Amino acid sequence: MTKSEILRKDLESKSILKVGGAFDAMSAKLVEINGFDAVWAGGFAISATHALPDASILTMTEFLNVASNMEEACNIPIIADCDTGFGGPTNVSHMVKKYEKAGIAAVCIEDKTFPKQNSLLENSKQELLGEKDFVAKIIAANHAKENPNFIIIARTEALISGMGMKEAIKRANAYEKAGADAILIHSKQDTPNEIFEFSESWGGTLPLVVVPTSYPTVKLDELISHNIKMIIYANQTLRVTHASISKILKQLKNSTSISDISEDLSSVEEIFQLQEMYNIKKQEEEIEKNLKKMGYIN
Repeated sequence: MTKSEILRKDLESKSILKVGGAFDAMSAKLVEINGFDAVWAGGFAISATHALPDASILTMTEFLNVASNMEEACNIPIIADCDTGFGGPTNVSHMVKKYEKAGIAAVCIEDKTFPKQNSLLENSKQELLGEKDFVAKIIAANHAKENPNFIIIARTEALISGMGMKEAIKRANAYEKAGADAILIHSKQDTPNEIFEFSESWGGTLPLVVVPTSYPTVKLDELISHNIKMIIYANQTLRVTHASISKILKQLKNSTSISDISEDLSSVEEIFQLQEMYNIKKQEEEIEKNLKKMGYIN
């Protein structure tokens, strides 16, 4: 089974999928080790690790390279945040072909204009692409994929842009009709009420996806009761990494000994386990055994 098939099957069979955000192969592997259903290769997080704004600055190739590294490191599906699709329908078609060939299970594209700005940025410009133009991107994405199980997540920013609930529902209906496999409904309110209103009002059949960064107190059972099928913890790993590295560097700069550090550190042994360092020895022993059988070693 491909990872797209696994993700699709999980969407159908599980009450809700937990997707952990990551920004490189190591963070993605840690998401897997800690039991999440899939990895979110987030545009905000990947941009931040390049010390660049989340504003459509990195190229598709740069985002794809990071997602591909995650895919090679992990056995669980990778869901790639592809912002606005890196251009028009032709660009989206090219993007889908590249991501599918890299083994990515799903891509998510949003209906904002290019260049986009992060949805939670204060006093930012959040303009939506015309409905027809975004529908064209979804159609192009579907035509481009070879595996029918490859998942296209259509993300509407109607609530983020201030265009309102009616517009969000209208667009979600159009995106479902165009062939999207799931709808990500995004909100910057500090409660989930807007999301719940959408789920109760929308009459579609596609799985709903949420990113509760701005309403972190929402409970899983509340999401499940409102037919939400996927929760993405998009940037918590990025933010804790930023906080921890900042703290330890300040302590190192002002300390006279590494032993003065008060932060919890992973042991070198734990990093070895993540890297599967001990597999190298097993591999070398297996090679040596075969070389002996072939008479190269006495």
